[in-house]
Amino acid sequence: MAIRTILEAPDPRLKVISTPVETVDDEVRALIDDMFETMYDAPGIGLAAVQIGVPKRVLVIDLQEAGEDGEAVRRPMVFINPELFDPSEEQRTYSEGCLSVPDQYAEVDRPAIVHARWLDRDGNAQEAALDGLLATCLQHEMDHLEGILFIDRLSRLKREMVLKKLDKARRQRRAA
Repeated sequence: MAIRTILEAPDPRLKVISTPVETVDDEVRALIDDMFETMYDAPGIGLAAVQIGVPKRVLVIDLQEAGEDGEAVRRPMVFINPELFDPSEEQRTYSEGCLSVPDQYAEVDRPAIVHARWLDRDGNAQEAALDGLLATCLQHEMDHLEGILFIDRLSRLKREMVLKKLDKARRQRRAA
């Protein structure tokens, strides 16, 4: 396992549309292991393979809910070749952030409930109705597979403000 570099906006590789995984094999599982290690190190709750420069339809999510002792309990989920269908008309608004747009947040509306199908880490077909933060996170990560960042869902003015803040933060990091 290795921690990989997370691409940051406006890197053009983040705009690449990811291709389907043909076979879930040891190479794909090694990629998944690297993705989890990278995501936990960042730290984050979701990561698409394209964010580490691998344009494959693979993403990982771990909402890391607090256990009885207050410590985070990991519940890693793997989604290979995910598809969404039958989204609810009801929308939910979440303040979203992204490891590729570090330390920037904005409110994004998405369907409150989605039905999804995907392959798990072992290549087994899965299907479920998802809601809450998991539904939002899955939709956010699936956008990455289509070359879409959460800031692309904002108005032009808000998107430009976020990108200016991101650029200023980068300049401050370099100066420090």
